[in-house]
Amino acid sequence: MLYQAYEFQRQLATPIRMWASALEQVYSSPYNPWAETWLGKSVAAGAEIMTRLTQNYGKPAFGLKTTQVGDETVAVNEEILLRKPFCQLLHFHRDTTRRDPKVLVVAPMSGHYATLLRGTVEALLPDHDVHITDWIDAREVPLAQGNFDLDDYIDYVADFCRYLGPNVHVIAVCQPSVPVMGAAALMAEAKEPRQPKSITLMGGPIDTRVSPTVPNDLAMRNSMMWFRQNVISTVPLNYPGALRRVYPGFLQLTSFISMNLDRHVNAHMRQFEHLVKGDDDPADAHRTFYDEYLAVMDLSAEFYLQTIEVVFKEHLLPRGEWVSRGRKIRSRANSTTFPASARPRPRMRSRPTFPARVTYTGNSPGSVTTASSTAASGASRSCRASAPSFARTTRCSDRVAAGSEATTFVRSALRSSWVSRNSGITPPTCWWP
Repeated sequence: MLYQAYEFQRQLATPIRMWASALEQVYSSPYNPWAETWLGKSVAAGAEIMTRLTQNYGKPAFGLKTTQVGDETVAVNEEILLRKPFCQLLHFHRDTTRRDPKVLVVAPMSGHYATLLRGTVEALLPDHDVHITDWIDAREVPLAQGNFDLDDYIDYVADFCRYLGPNVHVIAVCQPSVPVMGAAALMAEAKEPRQPKSITLMGGPIDTRVSPTVPNDLAMRNSMMWFRQNVISTVPLNYPGALRRVYPGFLQLTSFISMNLDRHVNAHMRQFEHLVKGDDDPADAHRTFYDEYLAVMDLSAEFYLQTIEVVFKEHLLPRGEWVSRGRKIRSRANSTTFPASARPRPRMRSRPTFPARVTYTGNSPGSVTTASSTAASGASRSCRASAPSFARTTRCSDRVAAGSEATTFVRSALRSSWVSRNSGITPPTCWWP
């Protein structure tokens, strides 16, 4: 009944939104003599905020039309290379003949759309052939398409890597670090010829026993039955995915906002002041930020629950006990040797598997960015590295060895985390419980 109650509330808010929208248009009209007064601007500002708070936000667009390749500005076109029920492989095709390193950005399937990584894609485009996993809202996927769980996530990543070929570099931002590591380990153990050349794990929940946070404690404190009864709901009949069991996006958004409620309230109070004063730049920045932040998607229940159990409760990956479809994920499957100066030493129960040389960079204890690349033997750990726990990706001074093919994209990815200067809030790419 949770989803149905939300839909009922959303329908009740429709007249309020329409009234607020009309009020905003009336008091911002140049034909209204009150439009330029303090009272008129205040009414219009309040009406706009009310309209935006009650409207439904759909999937945003990437909106990346051009990029700079060398000294030339070239067009960028989006093309879908592979379609799967819950994801499509999106390619940002640059209108250039230059052959740059191929990069697959694995976006979090965590309540927000892949467009949350727009800044990362934009930073990579000038020097890389960029692809991204564009996840689909579970409520838009008919039941006939089947289920989607953590094992399917691993299969999707592996299939995308096979499609893109052996020279692809994979960047996993936060939540997908676990399935990407699993896919890489399985491909390495099978000695597949088209496994990725390198992978980069940024702020992922590899071992949540180390530096646990509030969400980690919540997962440990509550049983799986509690999660099934309190956060899982059924998609209503007015959506293509009717009757599918999901973790609703609106519930995820509520948890996001509650974690930083004071910041969100202050951000909207500042927005009211900007609108009254006519400060267009910060007002536009606020709109842009919340257009993205308030656009959420549902996650399939089986994926959410399996991840809670495998990653946050049982810690099967760092314990070396994770089995996917009868295949044990062995973190030492890769036989790659590491030069002493580049050997990773994170605080983990078992060393992760990568298809190439690895370096680790982090930002702060409990909020670690783990980066791997094909760095030369002189690569070194540049920041304090502890086991990646549930954390937001922030910044890091990544001193990766010069001359390596992966240096540029690792550096670009680490420097492109999105922080709204207007609101001071970092959109969480991690999630749950």
